[in-house]
Amino acid sequence: MTRGGTGERMEFATGSGITWSAKAVDLDSGHVLFEQGEDLALDTASIGKVFLLHTVLELEQRGELRLDEPVTRRPSEWMDNSGLWYLLQADTLSIYDLCALIGAVSDNAATNTMCRRVGLDAVHASTAALGYTRSSLDDIVRWPIPTGFPPNLSTGSARELTDFVARVAKNEVLTEAGCDTLRRWLGAGMDCSMVAAAWGLDPLAHYFYDRDIWMWNKTGTTSRVRGDIGVAMSPKRRVAYSVLANWERGSDHRDEALATMREAGDVIRDHLLHG
Repeated sequence: MTRGGTGERMEFATGSGITWSAKAVDLDSGHVLFEQGEDLALDTASIGKVFLLHTVLELEQRGELRLDEPVTRRPSEWMDNSGLWYLLQADTLSIYDLCALIGAVSDNAATNTMCRRVGLDAVHASTAALGYTRSSLDDIVRWPIPTGFPPNLSTGSARELTDFVARVAKNEVLTEAGCDTLRRWLGAGMDCSMVAAAWGLDPLAHYFYDRDIWMWNKTGTTSRVRGDIGVAMSPKRRVAYSVLANWERGSDHRDEALATMREAGDVIRDHLLHG
């Protein structure tokens, strides 16, 4: 990333082997901090799980499920790596607790169980109703991925994902209580390794003002993907952002991607604290 002078936007390096889709905007003034490749639909790894969480709350809002409903994990839904449930003895948890696990640690087993409970078709319909055509949760978590199934867990563009988190912040996609619950789940997210790395917050506890910054986010990670979407706030300003990076399978650009994402976080912090 190169930083311009006064009035100039940030530019993400091209030709480095990384494809970027990025956007950050002040929620209240509309000022764009940076914007590049914002309409590219990239592999977003686990980021699309936000649409599952949104669908759960939408169904709860319509009276079609209760957040205290117990759900039992099936053996076919077990999945390790991202998450904690695979380490826990309990096979039955409430919908609320499963969604909290998804928000906090991107829990794969909880994702699969909740996709079965609400239906992936319902998630797709809910996402389409929001007006998004480039962003979605494409499938449940599968490994290895069988032939004929979507190659990515989720896809998304920075324009649409930034719009989504902005609308969550403004209580526009659910009731105020529903948006507050969604923000609380995402506010428990423990991955501050990307854009949020610039803010020096406690990765285990940052749903309050620390160093005059309050944030919630959702990240996505594979061997060829880094992505971070969310909202960061100071007492005076709010910024919605999405920074997505993809590179070719077999190459490794994670160090460069993470360094650039932290620079994007620096830009956001400067705006939040200094305008």
